[in-house]
Amino acid sequence: MPTSERITTRNLTETWETQRPEVRAMSEAQTVDTPEAKVPLLVADEIVAGYVPEVNILNGCSMELFHQEMVGIIGPNGAGKSTFLKSLFGLIPIRSGSVTLNGKPITSLKAHELVTLGVGFVPQTENVFPSMTVRENMEMGAFLKPKTVAERFAEVVDLFPRLGERSGQLAGSLSGGERQMVAMGRALMMNPSVLLLDEPSAGLSPAFQDDVFINCRKINQVGVSIVIVEQNAARCLQVCDRAFVLDHGTNAYSGTGKELLNDPKVIELYLGTLANARKK
Repeated sequence: MPTSERITTRNLTETWETQRPEVRAMSEAQTVDTPEAKVPLLVADEIVAGYVPEVNILNGCSMELFHQEMVGIIGPNGAGKSTFLKSLFGLIPIRSGSVTLNGKPITSLKAHELVTLGVGFVPQTENVFPSMTVRENMEMGAFLKPKTVAERFAEVVDLFPRLGERSGQLAGSLSGGERQMVAMGRALMMNPSVLLLDEPSAGLSPAFQDDVFINCRKINQVGVSIVIVEQNAARCLQVCDRAFVLDHGTNAYSGTGKELLNDPKVIELYLGTLANARKK
């Protein structure tokens, strides 16, 4: 990579410092230091999974998520990031390894069962019903608890007032950033303790990407633990408490967001590669 295009700790930091103040402030957020915060909420241990028989995409991927923590997953295309989230949410079978939630095994549970236990998932694409209004989309998120719709809608709108302003508007007519907000809001309608987000900023302009990360932190700060897969690797590391780099279905590097952001090997092998990929 030419010197002029190299991604370094210095220019990553300079780029971050030129962002909107409310976005920069997210990097200063700290995980709440309580006894509960020191016990893992969600644990994935040596996960092996894939789509085609005898072909594994994940080859022993592990992760711990603590209470009110935000953990990022970055890595090159094809590394297994989205597959990992889908395995956690019961969308693809886990061939070996285990997943626990609050110390209880959930490895073999299906997606609808995990929703009732407090796990939410927002896919990367087709994550809203375009022919339904914002309110109707939100109501779909609470289909397992219809009696809580009014209460939960009010709470989510309190967090994201724009959803209230757009409640009667068709979701398909919204901007990309607003549709992502609807998708997140719908996932919150079941009052989850864990939220899995698959590349929420993909395809959005830099300004809308900022909004997505601000919304992620808003959700996190009201007590929801988040696992976020992101193609915007540098920004993900800047806002997450901890993160790990997934490569060939295994954990290549892990640490706090700041540690990985300043790791020369991570910068050289992953941050530069991912930044160049976004330019193409």
